[in-house]
Amino acid sequence: MKLYTYWRSTAAYRVRIALNLKGIDYIDAPVHLVKSGGEHLTADYENLNPQKLVPVLELDTGQVITQSIAIIEYLDELQPVPALMPASAVERAHVRMLSQLVACDIHPINNLRVLKYLTGELGIKQNQKSDWYAHWIVEGFTAFEKILAGSEYTGKFCFSHKPSLADCCLIPQIYNANRFSIPLDRFPNILRIEQNCLALPAFDKARPESQKDTEL
Repeated sequence: MKLYTYWRSTAAYRVRIALNLKGIDYIDAPVHLVKSGGEHLTADYENLNPQKLVPVLELDTGQVITQSIAIIEYLDELQPVPALMPASAVERAHVRMLSQLVACDIHPINNLRVLKYLTGELGIKQNQKSDWYAHWIVEGFTAFEKILAGSEYTGKFCFSHKPSLADCCLIPQIYNANRFSIPLDRFPNILRIEQNCLALPAFDKARPESQKDTEL
């Protein structure tokens, strides 16, 4: 498999975690989202992914899967152990609920192309951009924390005592919150789960600063 990725992409980070948890070997194919106007905007890359986004997972058959959640669920079906989704339908719905809170509600309005549009076409100031980012992080994490605190499913990780799809989504979003210096002290369960996740080699290896295209 070949993973088209960018070291600081939240969505690509999720997939790297999942691949590592599964122990699946893959070829790392960095796509720079800033240099030369953005390598994801070239005609060749658009032919690979019409959305012009990362990540993209290219299978050894030549088939292509886009969208991080679709990729992770594919990997979970391809290699069921260790499972990233629980056994029962209601438990799977709970994990998807947490995952989509991040992937559908927090991340899309705070990703690179949205922030560039805010400061470019709409002309907002950098401090306003930071306020925008912090607002949606805090609103989303407040709900996430409340769900964790009130759920019987919460354990060492978002669901019980093994990493799930929800953890794959949460950890990259925490990384982004830290990038923007957003205080997270009010979210003790989120911080506890982060600590437990980053203690695992699969999460540690997936960190942005551990990628071959990192720019620190």
